[in-house]
Amino acid sequence: MNVEKPARYIGGEVNAVMKDPSKVDVRFAMCFPDVYEIGMSHLGIQILYHMLNCRPDIWCERVYSPWFDLDRVMREQHIPLFALESQDPLRRFDFLGITIQYEMCYTNILQVLDLAQIPLLAAERGEDHPIVIGGGPCAYNPEPLADFFDLFYIGEGESSYFPLIDLYKENKVAGGSRKEFLKKAAAIPGIYVPSLYQPSYHEDGTIASFCPLVPDAPEKVRKVIVSDLDETYYPEKPVVPYIKATQDRVVLEIMRGCIRGCRFCQAGMIYRPVRQKSVEKLLDLAEKMLESSGHEEISLSSLSSSDYTDIEPLINGLIEDCRRRKVNISLPSLRIDAFSLDVMSKIQDVKKSSLTFAPEGGTQRIRDVINKGLTEDEILEGAAEAFRGGWNKVKLYFMLGLPTETEEDQLGIAELAEKIAKRYYEEVPKEKRNGKVQITASASFFVPKPFTPFQWAVMESEEEYLRRARLVKDAFREQLNRKSMHFQYHEADVTVLEGVLARGDRRVGAVILEAYHLGCLYDAWSDFFDHGKWSEAFQNTGVNPDFYTIRKREAEEQFPWDFIDIGVTKRFLRKEWEKAMEGSVTPNCRAACSGCGASIFEGGICHEN
Repeated sequence: MNVEKPARYIGGEVNAVMKDPSKVDVRFAMCFPDVYEIGMSHLGIQILYHMLNCRPDIWCERVYSPWFDLDRVMREQHIPLFALESQDPLRRFDFLGITIQYEMCYTNILQVLDLAQIPLLAAERGEDHPIVIGGGPCAYNPEPLADFFDLFYIGEGESSYFPLIDLYKENKVAGGSRKEFLKKAAAIPGIYVPSLYQPSYHEDGTIASFCPLVPDAPEKVRKVIVSDLDETYYPEKPVVPYIKATQDRVVLEIMRGCIRGCRFCQAGMIYRPVRQKSVEKLLDLAEKMLESSGHEEISLSSLSSSDYTDIEPLINGLIEDCRRRKVNISLPSLRIDAFSLDVMSKIQDVKKSSLTFAPEGGTQRIRDVINKGLTEDEILEGAAEAFRGGWNKVKLYFMLGLPTETEEDQLGIAELAEKIAKRYYEEVPKEKRNGKVQITASASFFVPKPFTPFQWAVMESEEEYLRRARLVKDAFREQLNRKSMHFQYHEADVTVLEGVLARGDRRVGAVILEAYHLGCLYDAWSDFFDHGKWSEAFQNTGVNPDFYTIRKREAEEQFPWDFIDIGVTKRFLRKEWEKAMEGSVTPNCRAACSGCGASIFEGGICHEN
């Protein structure tokens, strides 16, 4: 009775998969290292859960980070962390797969291992412990977490999981050891086994070499992808939570990758090449998922839905089916143009809903630097069209601290918001206005990510980020329509730590471990993030965060993640960095191929023509 929301832990949800453990060969626990409501909203886990459970010899179950209340009870009463479906302790499983979606969940990964009574360090695990696998976008720089994982899966889960599990079964039957399995696993495409590699460092702290220790471990680990999305696994019966999840709806993944090439965006690079599902497949999936789940809303999932080539027939088909079922449609990642506004007016209550633009930069100059591919005229015309259609609420997303950013770019954020507000009063006659225009502008601070052209960028200090944010806030107060505009910004101390974890090497692992021992947990939640404890962790371990954030990186520096091959070449990324410094724009993948290197995967947009 001391635990809030027990439904987070009891399992038994609609479409949860139950099997007889005595009739399966492999037990796999799939973990999202955050609270249940967030983890249940994650599509990747639903896909892998469905895929693994399609095989009768595998039982895949789920586990999430226990909230503080249950965490305390489990430690006091020595209750080992358990999977939702069977309620069996995780330490009895063959595999524990952890999806790593964002850097600020790293201490939660250690919480899951700790509560499961699995040694935190991979080197201390024995034959009876599960194989701990990491995957997801943060696995593209696995080095800060290398000491805690037995192996990492680089790429899309549908490709190499079955060969990995079959190898595990063979090794078990042959009486092979844990170490023998890991050595053989290193030869499977997309699998990286950290214990089989050794980094060395120059005197200045940069990486001198990164070498495999055994012949089975390749020098480069190439990511694995699915070429044909129509022919791969997708959950026709998604698990439906008993309590409201953050994204409480059917999610329809329409494509992977993005044609745009924004220079700050990691997802746009690591998920190349762009691949689409067919309209027929999507409409069939939508019907089955709505039927099996009882959800009252469906959402399209992609990095840029407007770039899906058959967006009109898809949406028209969905509108027809959803009207009949009385189901709402949510359309994130749409460009604001006449078509999308017409669609949204059919599916949303215009008076209640707001439109979202992501200009990212306040001036055209900085938008060209980041290759945003969005002009001020397009932003203002899109807003004007929306205002004529009856909308009066607009959300704007910006970044502060971008490479080459000037004060003019910063002040441009307030000026652009003012131009949009002014456009409302120009476009909509007084008698037709639905109250005042409401503009909410949000700024996050830029974090350079691996495998982007901005992986060479220098970050700013916490004080400098806050100075820039305050400058913008003051500029908003000076605008003519200031009463209709609101400006908010992200936490600067979290940004700096995220920057360390994003581009960190193996030495950062000691800081994460120390921060966890000091009590850091749920760092992604601003209410629980403890800047003081993290500062203490850096101090205690002798690791200087400035080395990873405000240090200038040379063109030829070897990065901790350079041993991973994502298709997109380092040469292309460097060329894009140089173009950014010139303020030069690269066309999108449909307009012209820029030779990024992703065509080695022989699928998707690279081979459509």
